[in-house]
Amino acid sequence: MKILLFMCGEGLGHTSRCLALGKDFMEAGHEVKFGAYGYSKELVQKTGYSAYEIPAEIKLAGEAGVFDIGKSIKETLNNLSPSGFRKLLNLIEELGPDFVLSDGYYSGILVAQMKKIPVYYIGHQFNMEEFFQKKGLILGTAGKIVKRFYNYIFSTVNGIIVPDYPPPYSVNQKNFTISKDINNNIFFSGPLIRCRYREAGVKDFKRPNVLSTIGAFGYRAVIFRNVLEAAKLDPAIHYTFISGPGICPDQFHEIPGNVEFVGFTDNPFPYYKGSDLVITAGGHGTIMESLSFGLPVLSFPDERHREQENNAAILEEKGYGKRLSYLTPPEVILACIREVMEDKTYSMKTRRLMELSEVMDGPAAVRKFLERNPGG
Repeated sequence: MKILLFMCGEGLGHTSRCLALGKDFMEAGHEVKFGAYGYSKELVQKTGYSAYEIPAEIKLAGEAGVFDIGKSIKETLNNLSPSGFRKLLNLIEELGPDFVLSDGYYSGILVAQMKKIPVYYIGHQFNMEEFFQKKGLILGTAGKIVKRFYNYIFSTVNGIIVPDYPPPYSVNQKNFTISKDINNNIFFSGPLIRCRYREAGVKDFKRPNVLSTIGAFGYRAVIFRNVLEAAKLDPAIHYTFISGPGICPDQFHEIPGNVEFVGFTDNPFPYYKGSDLVITAGGHGTIMESLSFGLPVLSFPDERHREQENNAAILEEKGYGKRLSYLTPPEVILACIREVMEDKTYSMKTRRLMELSEVMDGPAAVRKFLERNPGG
């Protein structure tokens, strides 16, 4: 089969799971092409693959840890153009894929449908109208339009792949609002992770080690600083900061001896395997990676970003970690770190999820699903 993978470039979780899928398809002898933009395209290339440049689509914006839906809409609309759509049409005509898999990238779905190519949606968020609720008349109206659009997408694709644990272990269960009445071909694949636990190398950190991945967006810098201040309060706990492409570690002064900065890495898996706890935002991709490596999570969801807030709420409800906020002071961050590390029920539950991820082998499960459903 010849597969074309389109990915949303906002947040690297979309890219990471597309890379996981591409790797498995290629190892099984299928031909894979990637379509990406921005940081996503860079990550594809750093991983060793080539990628076709596609038009940017969704753009998220905010300030001081708060997601701004109005500003995000404006910046997203500025990204859209008829010429970009024509570029996608030309790309599909040039490559002639048997399947299109589109991870959060809606233009790719519409273009594939125009060309009558089977197309599958990959996603974990199915109630985007929540972003527009209680935001006034104009944004409320925009939310209704968005809901009609994505319900059309969900009902017309050949199938929907949900890269999460099946119920009752799903992290996205507050964001999963569709039913088989909309599309009767829904498949929970399990996490789509580029590196399985047993295959990953391991960083030789001093233990206990807290891995912080906060930093993909500049407006999360306030959280970054609070975690850094928490690290100063207890030298016995070691921290590794993967700061993300949006933040330069040089802007932070007085780095304590128990903190190591590694900047941005395209291979976080040895860092997961060498750690005891992950501090991250509320993005689904990093949460899936953390749980697949058996690690409890302290989640700082972007305020007013309902998808992330829902993910973080489930982490706490299920006992996989805790939900914090950009208002959580360093002293409380440290107290939460100690509580989660000392209470072994957290690690017992996340260890079970690591074992489940290994058994499910999400990328291989998706490949077999498509091999069984060539026409959807």
